[in-house]
Amino acid sequence: MTTSDRTLTWTWLGRVAYPRAVALQEHLRREVKAGHLGDQLLLLEHDPVYTVGKNADAGDVTASMPWRVERGIDVHVTSRGGQVTYHGPGQLVGYPIIDLNPDRRDVRRYVQDLQQVLIDILATVGIEARRRDGREHIGVWVGDHDLTSAKIASIGVHLSRWVTMHGFALN
Repeated sequence: MTTSDRTLTWTWLGRVAYPRAVALQEHLRREVKAGHLGDQLLLLEHDPVYTVGKNADAGDVTASMPWRVERGIDVHVTSRGGQVTYHGPGQLVGYPIIDLNPDRRDVRRYVQDLQQVLIDILATVGIEARRRDGREHIGVWVGDHDLTSAKIASIGVHLSRWVTMHGFALN
C-alpha cells in the first residue's frame, strides 16, 4: 500500500482525560497494526495535565505539588519522545495513529511532516510559523528569530513496529 492509497479517518472527541486518551490510542494502534482499521486521527482537548516524555523526568515539572493540586493538574509519564508538555482546555491535541509501513519508515520525515501540516494550518488563519533547527527545538515556532520566538505547537511521538502514537499539541 502506498501513501496515495490510504485514507485517514479523523474523530473529534471533545474534552478527554489524559489516561483515557492514551488507552484509546493504544487500542486503535493495535487495530491498525492488525489491519482491522486504516489510519486514524484523534482530535481533542485534555483536562489540565503535564505529560513527561522520554527525554525528561517528573522532576522537570517546575510547578509545585501544592500549586498543581490546588488547580487539579495531574502529571503523567508517557512513552512519547520529548520533554514536559502542559495540556489543557483550549489547546488542540492531535493523536495520529498511522502505519508508516512500508513506504514511510522514517521517523525524522514523519516529525517534519507533522511540523509542516501545523505550519500550513496556521498559515490559513494568518499566523506565520516555522521550524527551528536542533532536536531541542522540535515543534512549531512563531516570532521573528530564534531569540524572540515562542513555541506554538509541541510534538512528541512514539512508534511501535512503525505505527505511530501520541502527536501534537497546538496552542
